[in-house]
Parts: sequence; C-alpha cells; structure tokens
Amino acid sequence: MIPAAELAYATTKRLILSGTAPGGTLLSEAQLGAELGVSRTPVHEAFLRLAAEGLLTLETRRGAVVSPMSPREAQNVLDLREAIEASAARRVLDAGGPDDALVTALDDALAEQRAAIAADDVERFVEADQWFHAAIVEASGNDLAVHFFGMLRDRQQRIRHQLFRVRPGTLGDSLADHEALFAALRDNRDNGGGDNGGGDSAGGRPERGAGMVFEERLRSHIARNQGAL
Repeated sequence: MIPAAELAYATTKRLILSGTAPGGTLLSEAQLGAELGVSRTPVHEAFLRLAAEGLLTLETRRGAVVSPMSPREAQNVLDLREAIEASAARRVLDAGGPDDALVTALDDALAEQRAAIAADDVERFVEADQWFHAAIVEASGNDLAVHFFGMLRDRQQRIRHQLFRVRPGTLGDSLADHEALFAALRDNRDNGGGDNGGGDSAGGRPERGAGMVFEERLRSHIARNQGAL
C-alpha cells in the first residue's frame, strides 16, 4: 500500500504538471484529504515537499497556491534542455551513431507515441516524449548531463502539457519531429558513423555534419514549445 503522504504528493504533483491545477489555483488540504480518504497531516507533508520543489506557494490563511511558471523560467528550461540534448547527440554521433540499445529505445518511444495519438491520450504521449529525449541523453554516457536533464523533467512535463492544451493539434507535429531527430541519428550510423562536422563530400560539395542536422531539427522541435509560454 502506498503511504498516505506519498499518495497525496503524487496526486497533487500530477494535477500541477498536467495543468489540471494551473498556476494560481488554490488547493485545500481538507478537500484533497477527503478525496483521497486520508487525514490532513499527510496532505500537509505533501504540500511542504511540493513547496520545496517550487510547485506550490504556502500562504498564511489561504493555504497552498499552485506556483505559475513564468515565461522567463520556461524559456530558461528550454534553452538548457536544448544545450544538454544537442551536446549528448554530438557524443552519440562522435561514437559512431546510436547503438542497438538506443535504436530500440527510440523505436519503442515512437511506437508508444503513435499509440497515444491513436488513443487520444495526451498523458501517455507526454511520458513517451520524455522517454524519447532522455534516452538520447543517457546514451551519451555523460552522467552530469543525465543528472541535470533529470532535474528539468518536471518543468519540461509541465511545458509539454501546456503546449498540448493550447495547441492540441501539435501532437502529430511533435511525433514527426521525433521521427526526424531519430533519422538524423540513425542515418549517420547507416552511413558508417562519425560526424564530419560540415566537411566536403566526395563530390566536392560542402556536406553538413549529422550533428548540425540534429541540432537544427532539435531547435525547430523545441521552438514549438514557444506557443506554451
């Protein structure tokens, strides 16, 4: 059985990240406790944890208020996310491209996203979205990148949910972006690996490195999130 405080924490956090409880929403310990069938004490403990994470603001006599994410904070998250993931992709490409484990992970994430779209399940799509991008960062072998990318997870999920609420028709666009990102990595492996960084092709024409292609597609993909700011 899940401890009452953990249940209250997970439930409240899900409400905030999904946008069901948007910024400025007043949350009641008594009401949430009644809905979950627990006392106010574990709910209070959960609210303290969420306040420490910056998701709630505890106000005297009012209770807990969902902290809004400012446009500046969201932009900071997107900028940092782009820097981490682009760097991770370069490492993967420099090592010869994605290995079989990464190819399988990305294939599975894309399949999950297609199934989520078919089922009109935004929550499922958002989870697979995070899974897709995290797999690339983890494949880089950079423990610090994995750590900092993980720290961004909650804020990224909140931005994704906001985007799909504002622009529900972008689920298909996001999937297409992911397929293009996967292709940029996979095609490099199929062509023998190694990022030429924009050197000359056999025919003497300047050829963009796979890292540059990935970064351009990633920048375009992340730019879609601007609509949620």
